[in-house]
Amino acid sequence: MQCNGEDYHGEVARTESGLECQRWDAQEPHIMEFIPTESGRPWKDLKMNYCRNPDGELRPWCFTTNPNKRWEYCNIPRCSN
Repeated sequence: MQCNGEDYHGEVARTESGLECQRWDAQEPHIMEFIPTESGRPWKDLKMNYCRNPDGELRPWCFTTNPNKRWEYCNIPRCSN
């Protein structure tokens, strides 16, 4: 990952605390404002339940499958160059 990970397209699907990520096309347990088919942002690669950064956060993140934790950052190593 480089910079804030907006261009990250890997397959990490767990948060930094180990929670499983919710699929981007699911609406439970959390309602998504980033729906892949309606987002108009195909370059954000919102597929499966992979960590992404569709909104310019500090680093890739995902909504979690834990109803008590809406979202969390993912632990993705940064590239050195």
